[in-house]
Parts: sequence; structure tokens; C-alpha cells
Amino acid sequence: MDILLQQVINGLVLGSMYALVALGYTMVYGIINLINFAHGEVLMVGALTSWTVVMWLQDVAPGLPGPVMLVIALVVACAVAALLNYTIEKLAYRPLRNAPKLAPLITAIGVSLLLQTLAMILWKPNYKPYPALLPTTPFDIAGAVITPVQIMILVVTASSLAVLMWLVHATPLGRAMRATAENPRVASLMGVRPDAVISATFIIGAVLAAIAGVMWALNYGTVQHAMGFLPGLKAFTAAVFGGIGNLAGAVVGGLLLGLIESIGSGYIGDLTGGVLGSHYADIFAFLVLILMLTLRPSGLLGERVADRA
Repeated sequence: MDILLQQVINGLVLGSMYALVALGYTMVYGIINLINFAHGEVLMVGALTSWTVVMWLQDVAPGLPGPVMLVIALVVACAVAALLNYTIEKLAYRPLRNAPKLAPLITAIGVSLLLQTLAMILWKPNYKPYPALLPTTPFDIAGAVITPVQIMILVVTASSLAVLMWLVHATPLGRAMRATAENPRVASLMGVRPDAVISATFIIGAVLAAIAGVMWALNYGTVQHAMGFLPGLKAFTAAVFGGIGNLAGAVVGGLLLGLIESIGSGYIGDLTGGVLGSHYADIFAFLVLILMLTLRPSGLLGERVADRA
């Protein structure tokens, strides 16, 4: 039972990070029907930016408490990621908004590769240890353990999701986003500026990705220029799993995918003496994607994307 509880804790932590990134995918898809495959690289830029800020703070203010350094680094990472995603949308995606669907898809893949290459040049390709900014003493829960970093990840994720749901469902911007997703032409006749709403959607998605990137770096203790590819791909799987275009579906898909991956790899590792678990953890995400696309292409909670024909 303690093994199961440990894997559930690990799965919820992992799934919460997937959910944050998956929300960026599903928000953009719900607004403009685009899969932004550069979204994982936004996570990477956020993580590397926060690492740079922390390294600088440790040099100029070595006595600064770790949590304060973390907050400063997180704010800067969110600002840089938001500016990056805004620029990507304006320069790479907006000119192709009325182009055939394949053009923005190929552009998104190209932007992803470009960002990886630029990050490799700027930050070098080697893995960098991320400082431990929070206490490392774990807490015992019925035989399982949870670290302060994992608790913080769960709390920050839950808070971010609550703020996002409030923003989408109870603010003028949220109403404008829902109107643009339903029909941008009609929304523009009602005084909504679709370009501004789309830019805001990219910015919000970037902030969530940056938060996930910093959480990922804290949890795993390293950062590197290619670190966003696999989490981005799995977050896309989570968005499809829950129903891409559906915010609640992205959250459910992310949490379930994290649980499936953690519990599956944990029990396989236990049955094989630890030989296969960690090496085959990644297959569970893509097995879920294949099964979902085969059995229920619209995802667990369906799809809330309007027919604009």
C-alpha cells in the first residue's frame, strides 16, 4: 500500500506539471485551432531563465533566502516566457492565420527547433544543476514521502489553475476569449479585438509553461536546452487525452497521465527489480495517446471547439 501511495504522490506531482503545459496547448487550439509545438520550448526557456537569475542572485546577494530567490526567478521567467510567446505569435503564427492548416503546423515545428538551437548557443548544451532553494527534508505520509518541493508544486499548480478558471469564466478577458473561440468574426462585430485576445491567450499559456518549467527544474534538479521537448510532447498527449480545446479536460488529462505513467513505471520497476521501470516510463504516455486516438478521438471530456464553417 505504501508503494501505491508513493506512486500516487509522484503521479499527482508529475501530472500537475503536465496539466499546466497542457492548458497552453488547449487554450491556443480552442482559440485558433493551432497546435503550438513550440510550447515545450517555452517551458525550457522559462526554466533556463530562472536558473540564470538564481545564479546571478547567488553571486550578488548570497545571503538572500532561497524562497525569495525562487520568487524573483519565477517572476522573471514568466515575463521572459510571455514576451517570447507573444513574439512567436506575432511573427510566426499571425501571418499564417488564414493559410492552409499545414503551414502553421510546420512553422510551429520550425520554431521549436529554432528555440532549441538558440538556447543551446546561449546556455551551452551541458546539463546544469539547479540549486536547492527549498528545504529537502521529506515528510512521511503513511509510509510514503513527499518533499517540500513537491508540496509547493501541488500548491502552486492548484493556485494557478484556480486563477486561470476565474480569469476565463469571470472576467471581461475570459468572455472575450470564449467569444473569439466561438466565432472571431462575430466577436469582432461585438467590439472584441481577436488579435489582442489571441495574443493574451499566448501570453497566459506562456506564463503557465514558465511556472511548469521552474517547477520541473526544482523537482528534477537539472536544466538543459532540450529539456522541454519530452514534457511538451507528453503535455500535448494529456491535452488530447482529456479533450483538446477543453480546459477541464487538459487538467484531467494531465493528472491522469501523470498517475498512469508513475504507477505503471513503478509497478513494472518493482516486478523487474528496478530494471525496466525508469527506462520504460515514457511509453505509457504514448500508449495512452494511441489508445485514445483509436477509441475516442475527441478525448475523455470531448471537444469544445466551435464549427466555423
